[in-house]
Amino acid sequence: MNMPFTPPLPLPGDAGRIAAALSGPGGIPAVPPAEFPHFLRAVQALDIAALVRQAETARPGDAALLYDLWLGANGAAPAACAAWFNLGVLRMALGDPGAAIAAYRAALAAKPDLAEAAINLGTALEAAGDTEGALAAWRAALPPPGLRQILHNQLGRVEEAQGRLGPAAADLRASLLISPDQPDVQQHLVHARQRMTAWPAETLDVPGLPDAVAARNCGPLAALALYDDPLDQAAAGALWIARKVPLPGGPLAPATGYRHDRIRIGYLSTDFCRHAMSFLIAELLECHDRSRFQVWGYDASPEDGSDIRARVLAALDHHVPIHGMTDAQAAARIRADEIDILIDLNGLTKGARLEILRWKPAPMQATYLGYIGPVPLPELDYLLCDAVTVPPEQEDCYHPRPLRIEGCYQANDSRPPALPPVSRRKEGLPEDAFIFTCVSHHYKLTPQVWASWCRIVAAVPGSVLWLIDDNPESRAALTDRWAEAGLAADRLIFAPRVDPDRYRARLALADLFLDTSPYNAGTIASDALRMGLPLVTLQGRAFSARMASSLLTAVGMPEGIATSAAEYEARAIAIATDPALHARLKAHLAGGAWGRTLGDAAGFARRFEAAVQRGLARLVGDGG
Repeated sequence: MNMPFTPPLPLPGDAGRIAAALSGPGGIPAVPPAEFPHFLRAVQALDIAALVRQAETARPGDAALLYDLWLGANGAAPAACAAWFNLGVLRMALGDPGAAIAAYRAALAAKPDLAEAAINLGTALEAAGDTEGALAAWRAALPPPGLRQILHNQLGRVEEAQGRLGPAAADLRASLLISPDQPDVQQHLVHARQRMTAWPAETLDVPGLPDAVAARNCGPLAALALYDDPLDQAAAGALWIARKVPLPGGPLAPATGYRHDRIRIGYLSTDFCRHAMSFLIAELLECHDRSRFQVWGYDASPEDGSDIRARVLAALDHHVPIHGMTDAQAAARIRADEIDILIDLNGLTKGARLEILRWKPAPMQATYLGYIGPVPLPELDYLLCDAVTVPPEQEDCYHPRPLRIEGCYQANDSRPPALPPVSRRKEGLPEDAFIFTCVSHHYKLTPQVWASWCRIVAAVPGSVLWLIDDNPESRAALTDRWAEAGLAADRLIFAPRVDPDRYRARLALADLFLDTSPYNAGTIASDALRMGLPLVTLQGRAFSARMASSLLTAVGMPEGIATSAAEYEARAIAIATDPALHARLKAHLAGGAWGRTLGDAAGFARRFEAAVQRGLARLVGDGG
């Protein structure tokens, strides 16, 4: 194949002379001997683009001769590499691999980084019977390992961001095959495999990289779905913090705090936008007792123009955008505002501004809601939780230390959503089936939970499982596993993602929510209960494995809490096969259980304020 060029055409006289010379049946012999010097000078005077164009219109033998003649006078020209390359292509087409080898080597001598020439040289060497030479040529065409590693990482990063999980996983693994000791790459590959339900997610099949090491470097979010031990989750978080969040200095705030007439409570977030956290916390901000609190918001969130963002910002007494501030500048602003209690709403999630917390700009700093697990940052004083999510006997497994809110830990919004009309028929669901559902992200699924779901559906005649269509890779993998379990294809239904109001309305179409473990549903579980959908959860040890238990306890539905896989399956099957039990649970929720408990935003605000005041008093009493 010829190299593409676009410089000017040759002189008309030269072009005509060359065309005439090549028009005879034998090519060059058609040129009278007296004319050959003129023909030769015309060919050698061509620029490379004109030469390529002339060669493209000639027969292969004539085109090869044109390149030979041109190179006789221009072999040292900067563009000679293109002529040598094209000559090699023609010599191979003419069945002369030896001459092609010489041409490709000349091209590489002129331009050593011409990878196409190295690749074609290998092909010519192989055709000539020199297999070892071909392998050497191909190896030489490869970028250096360090560059290949960088390229694979860049490809994997962009592919993952685009949701192209299969290609991303392939590129990330290719990078690890070059250099296994890349904790960040391990983290992204483990989580990509979780999202694809490529189990075990931590088995990366990379020589020199044990599964246990990949699991430990899985990153904070993946750890919640990979581990049920808060100490293991904390270890993964600590490794991530050590890599990502340097200690800048500080503390900025006085350990003994300030003396304000009203407590200044500041919320730090990158999610004051169309995000689940904002939907949960909006009414808490509105309900704070302004006679005792001033509410500040340190906002690094995208300006998405959403209604929920406008509502959150309107609920703040002081809105401080920090998008354009460095972490040091934002910390200095918080210190200047003399914030008494700084509540971090991100934890170890994407976009978190943890270095702000490391400056210790407030005398009391707590993490809440954004990350449901240990956040082993020394500058944090408290993890806001409740007695179910972190029972007293597990307190020593957590840093920062637990600060319990009376009742359930989770804030909620009591405003009724604007629900659109939905129906089973419109959503592609069977009218008369018992519908099990889970609309959580697929990275929360585990082989154990999936096996339980298959057994549950198999034990309930006429039932189906309704899942969110999370990504093409997980859908294909789960569909295959479903068939392997001997279950009919039409009993597994995937739903597309929809807007928040329709998502809530659709929950009411199902009969029983099957929770994931060890990373439970949180916001989704609360939404399910609000929409009158009973829920069964498998309670574990970690905060993330006890969220749904806290919600079920709050609404008075202990029938949904199991403590073993066998009990989880038995409870789900019992609810699905006992119409009276199912009706009783539905009636309990329909009777306003959610509104009286989880939906009591004003009551929650008072309990939340009491908890943070206890924490502040404890710190002052401890001398900081």
